[in-house]
Amino acid sequence: MRADPPSDEPIHRALGLTDDEAAAIERLLGRAPNHLELAMYAVMWSEHCSYKSSRVHLGRLPTEGDAVLVGPGENAGVVDVGDGIAAAFRIESHNHPSAIEPYQGAATGVGGILRDVFTMGARPIALMDPLRFGPLDDPRSRWILEGVVAGISGYGNSVGVPTVGGETVCDATYTGNPLVNVFCLGVLPTDRLVLGRASGVGNLAVLLGSTTGRDGIGGASVLASAGFGDEEAEADKRPSVQVGDPFEEKRLIEACLTLLDAGLVAGIQDLGAAGITGATSETASRGGAGMDVDVSAVPLREPGMEPFEIMTSESQERMLAIVEPGDLDEVLAICERWEVRATVIGRVTGTGRLRVLDGFDGEVLADIPASTLHEDAPRYERPMAPPPAPSEAEAKAADPGAVPAPGDCGPDLLGLLLDTSWVWRQYDHQLFLNTVEGPGGDAAVLRLKHPTTGADTGRALAITTDGNHAWCAVDPRAGTALTVAEAVLNLACVGARPLASVNCLNFGNPEHPEVMWQLSEAVDGMAEACRALGVPVVGGNVSLYNESRGTNIDPTPIVGVLGLIDRLDRRPPGVRLVAGATLLLLGETEAVLGGSLWGRQRHGRAGGRLPALDLRYHAAVCDLVRGLALDGLLAGVHDVSTGGLAVALAEMALHAQVGFRVGGVAGHAELFSESPSRVVACATGAAVAEIERRAGDAGVAVTVLGDAGGDRLVVDGLLDVGLAEATAAWRERLPGALAAGVEH
Repeated sequence: MRADPPSDEPIHRALGLTDDEAAAIERLLGRAPNHLELAMYAVMWSEHCSYKSSRVHLGRLPTEGDAVLVGPGENAGVVDVGDGIAAAFRIESHNHPSAIEPYQGAATGVGGILRDVFTMGARPIALMDPLRFGPLDDPRSRWILEGVVAGISGYGNSVGVPTVGGETVCDATYTGNPLVNVFCLGVLPTDRLVLGRASGVGNLAVLLGSTTGRDGIGGASVLASAGFGDEEAEADKRPSVQVGDPFEEKRLIEACLTLLDAGLVAGIQDLGAAGITGATSETASRGGAGMDVDVSAVPLREPGMEPFEIMTSESQERMLAIVEPGDLDEVLAICERWEVRATVIGRVTGTGRLRVLDGFDGEVLADIPASTLHEDAPRYERPMAPPPAPSEAEAKAADPGAVPAPGDCGPDLLGLLLDTSWVWRQYDHQLFLNTVEGPGGDAAVLRLKHPTTGADTGRALAITTDGNHAWCAVDPRAGTALTVAEAVLNLACVGARPLASVNCLNFGNPEHPEVMWQLSEAVDGMAEACRALGVPVVGGNVSLYNESRGTNIDPTPIVGVLGLIDRLDRRPPGVRLVAGATLLLLGETEAVLGGSLWGRQRHGRAGGRLPALDLRYHAAVCDLVRGLALDGLLAGVHDVSTGGLAVALAEMALHAQVGFRVGGVAGHAELFSESPSRVVACATGAAVAEIERRAGDAGVAVTVLGDAGGDRLVVDGLLDVGLAEATAAWRERLPGALAAGVEH
């Protein structure tokens, strides 16, 4: 083995390993590791790859269900959706790279999530992007926002996968540390499902796709394991941000799916975090095998790369396929047809060891038990403690319920309206022509077609991503449960029943006990809600160290839920009003303002008590709304969540450019409360009585609010705003702020 280079600082510390972790590695190997081996352990034992701070908590999530084919631990979760079709989906974060280099950070986040899905044998059919940025009056936050949106559109549009929804939230908690979460859905014939496992001694490991460069060395595995400080330090991290090529990705998708259709691949794995080290060790370990890797065979884009750079680079658009020797020529021919580079870089062995060699018959540069790189990664039970309880005076100062009732709620409503269509208009959301309901609705809806024949099944898939940091900052357990509940109700509004979920858990520094307490509480809230609502968790991602200049972000668990519409014989009702229709509120309002957008954004009050969630009642509301939507009884519908009843009504009016007049709202607390299990239903004619009858049978409260029509938004005794004025406030806030300048 080659000698380690001299250094004043211990190599393991320079690579991000602790003294205890370095000692553990030495015990596993029975000797001192060399520089290359330490680098491989460093990326695989990073927070991003090993989940060393969160794995002990994630085991409490429910992961099994009737439709689940593949749960957590693989590249993507997979569920059976009938007709011989499966759906694969996953969510990931690219927060830290996007804070440093917004365009490439976001673009390569899209590229990575696409590979997670097509490595299961699925063709990606849709993307979603839950995004969080600092306030719009902060120039750097605006610069990050524009760069991220450009990166998502530049990659997604070019690779040919529609971006059909997501969220865009701007809040001071994300100043300096944006959240860029990306979700991908794909479909596959159930018999094409393939796992990331290396099997068959003597089989070949074939590297597909781009060359390997220094861009992305350490990449996500390093950047996701530290917070942010000054801008000079961030500039030093820019070389660690990967650079994407969507056209290479498109060719790679087609080549891989062709190989899978032809049955030429025994296992396949994308090269994401930890690069070749991650792909080779994970496939070998999952298959109970070993692998020899010829580092000299890896095609490089830069001269003079060291073995540790080659093995840990996270350069994009690369896959590792496990191929039988007799199939190699056919594999190479298919790759040549798609203009995809294919190179044999490894061989499956029966040793259980990952060896890195300089030529298959050359010097051994590293020799590691493959499983130790991830199965033996440390699992920390970090200290947990809730934040100190506020004093009585502090609690009152943070409670929006203590704010005097405004004489006119109109200005507050106008201040809460934000149209994010500027963001999703940058995306092509009609690629494949499957999109029935795109961005701007409660959930996206896509026709379900057979991935082999293209035949329309008459059914549809629905997807939504939801998160609410304001709720989780007040109470992470209850706030996360409310988030899951909101996602399931969003699916019900388009007529979909939930099948399974994924999550992206965005939290601060795990070395802070209050952050670990937040994470643990959020997991328990998610577990409780998912069990009660029948939504198994089939995968996810944990993003920690989301802090800037020593300040942690508010806990922000993002939940993505996949649903199935059993019959698609009409468009979903949509977020809209119809002139002359009756407006009804389904569900009961608790006049509580804790965690509300009204309290936080308009009055600087981020505390209080969250409204209660009755999961059994919530399930009844979801079942009721789902049936009403499927049976065509709703002319329009919208869940009541962020911003409360006021914002729900206003968004329906603004989407349709139809006003309303409602009454019976007792005060501003009822108007802006974000209590769960409620929707606004818009109905006409005999449908009103039928909705009331069904609600009674379901035990769900129903209240006639008023009527749709006219050119004003009126809540008797509380607000009276012109439709044109509300439209201007809604549409102009985001583009107006961006037009103010993007200085950096």
